[in-house]
Amino acid sequence: QYGFSISVMTSPSDFIKELVNRTCLQRYSVALEQWQVSLIWSFTVSIFCIGGLLGSLVAGRLISKYGRKQCLLLNNFVAIFGAVLMLLSRKAMSFEMIMVGRFLYGINSGVSLSAHTVYLVECAPKRLRGMVGVTVATFISLGKFSGQLLGISELLGTEQRWPWLLGFNGFTALLQLTTLPFLPESPRFLLLDRGDRLACDKALKRLWGNKDYSTEVEEMMKEKAAMQSVHNHSVMELIQNRTVRWQLLTIIVYFTTLQLCGINAVYFYSFDVFRAAGIQEQQLRYTALGTGLCELSTSVACFMIIESMGKKVLLFRGYMGMSATLVLLTITVYLQVSHHNISHWSQHILMIKIFVFSSDPAGVTAPLPGEIFTQSFKSAGYTIACTINWTGLFVLGMLFPIIVEYLDYFCFLIFLIFCTTCGLYVRFNVPETKNRTALEIAAEFERMHCKSGESKDKSSDSAKLSKTITCETKF
Repeated sequence: QYGFSISVMTSPSDFIKELVNRTCLQRYSVALEQWQVSLIWSFTVSIFCIGGLLGSLVAGRLISKYGRKQCLLLNNFVAIFGAVLMLLSRKAMSFEMIMVGRFLYGINSGVSLSAHTVYLVECAPKRLRGMVGVTVATFISLGKFSGQLLGISELLGTEQRWPWLLGFNGFTALLQLTTLPFLPESPRFLLLDRGDRLACDKALKRLWGNKDYSTEVEEMMKEKAAMQSVHNHSVMELIQNRTVRWQLLTIIVYFTTLQLCGINAVYFYSFDVFRAAGIQEQQLRYTALGTGLCELSTSVACFMIIESMGKKVLLFRGYMGMSATLVLLTITVYLQVSHHNISHWSQHILMIKIFVFSSDPAGVTAPLPGEIFTQSFKSAGYTIACTINWTGLFVLGMLFPIIVEYLDYFCFLIFLIFCTTCGLYVRFNVPETKNRTALEIAAEFERMHCKSGESKDKSSDSAKLSKTITCETKF
């Protein structure tokens, strides 16, 4: 749902802008100026992020109260109601219905991203959890590609059929609503939250077959006992705690750059990006389709790259690689004004940028808060990461059309600044996290940033860190 909602608005953009104009002309007898239409269009795209932020903030309470499976099932009704609004918007001559539908899609995506990830990882055996976790990014890429594929003019990207394109989220929600009841609830939730050992055993048997899973159950019981003595820190406590300030700064830098590296601008406003890159009008839809296929095919093999290389190397290589592509893209777009025969190079460079992003930062960034924070800070870390993610997506959706209008092809230089800054930050301020526990990573952060001249000033902070490590080691 998340991936589909990001890419699906590109194809019917002209039809929706026309609906906005006709609605205001018919209802208020007012002909909107171009900047007014662009502002309404940007808000229609970006309101999805407001819903996503709201959904991600309430997701934790919902999945704890109703369970992972039940939360996913109920969440489908939000998407179905949004789809109904999308289907009726053209007939009702109301672009406001599209806005409300996008907002509901955002809530659905915010909840499902959290609930689905937790449900999937908790249902998987320990030896498969890493691979299963990466499939979240793969299916987001599948959603993006599906939105682009259905948006071509041969399928649903026409003046008559575009409401069905925007309402397609409802069909995927119906698919999950009819199939998910046949799957069991998360065994970990049943045992740790509900205390139902019998239901947990039954769920494990359905998921894993007839095998000995007593070791996993014992680990869950030990975790339940240990969690009772660990205090989970709030977001404000995380911000105020000096012992984890570098981890917090790392989360802020990573997730801000994830949205402002330019990759989601390609999906939100791919036609504007490709026009700025000099691609011909008749090739826009198929170029956008190619970007989705490139990301999907790359993300399928992403987990093999992650397992074989260090995550610090992947992030540094990824962001510096994207910086190089953005420099080349700006040069080629500038030169094609006088040399039209090099316009196809811009398309190839965009594909390379998407390939670099999909193979490196895309699969590494999402699980980062769970890796660099110890258990007591993880919940607050994920909350901050989700807030930055959705807020950055909203800002990008609102401002990018204006940036393209005023800066034209120099808009890529803004993304270049963020990618280069993040790459250098990774190189000099972040330790390698591969095959390390959160405690080892915390100690490495402390070693990298503890200057000898500040040792006395940090003595109290080191004592706090020592206590935290002792508590987590017991856990």
